[in-house]
Amino acid sequence: MTDQPQEPEAVSSESSDAGATGGRRRRGVYLLPNLFTTGALFSGFYAVVAGMNGQFEAAAIAIFVAMLLDGLDGRVARMTNTQSEFGAEYDSLADMVSFGVAPALLAYSWALGDLGKLGFFAAFVYAAGGALRLARFNTQIGSVDKRYFIGLPSPAAAATVAGLVWVCDEFELSVAGLEVLIAGFVAVCGVLMVSNTLYYSFKDVDFRGKVPFWILALIVLAVGVISISTSVSLWLLFLLYTASGPLLWSWRKMRHRG
Repeated sequence: MTDQPQEPEAVSSESSDAGATGGRRRRGVYLLPNLFTTGALFSGFYAVVAGMNGQFEAAAIAIFVAMLLDGLDGRVARMTNTQSEFGAEYDSLADMVSFGVAPALLAYSWALGDLGKLGFFAAFVYAAGGALRLARFNTQIGSVDKRYFIGLPSPAAAATVAGLVWVCDEFELSVAGLEVLIAGFVAVCGVLMVSNTLYYSFKDVDFRGKVPFWILALIVLAVGVISISTSVSLWLLFLLYTASGPLLWSWRKMRHRG
């Protein structure tokens, strides 16, 4: 997946080391992973401002950029051994802006504002779902099966909402009369984030191992398809991932009854 869906990780750390000056400890933060986190935070903030100014396509793209940077900061921290609680907290705060507040305000500025209190409520449900999702994830680190996320990951939820805005704005599709459906769509994404629905995390995939040649060919084909219409391809990809949780839950229920 995308960013394969990423959640806050220990992406940087507060460092302390004894120098030659009398053994005093010098405190600070690791620069490299925090640069990626700051870039993700900047992209999320830009999405908020662009959405408020009616630049909906730019705002949606900024959310996808934030997702890319969010996926890189944790990997950079692990590769450079610069993980810590400071980085994890900073990453969570950045994620709340980029994947909680930004998509909610983008959806509200784009279509939900015309619904008045109903649109406000739907946007708030999404933002609150993002906050609760991140808080729950942080408290469950190390205590759940790493193969699955409990609830829809916040970056995937953000991509599902932002992708809809991106597609409609790029192709100039009118959403007049569909505001209530969009409000329901946004609210459902927020609820899925705090649900107990399981989503595959892709964390058990060994990207360093060998794979059959046809898998590489399939990846090349997928990249080509995405390049034809980036907005539609990415939105459908994340929409499918968002739907995979409820579909998997329904399949398990039917299998259990059978």
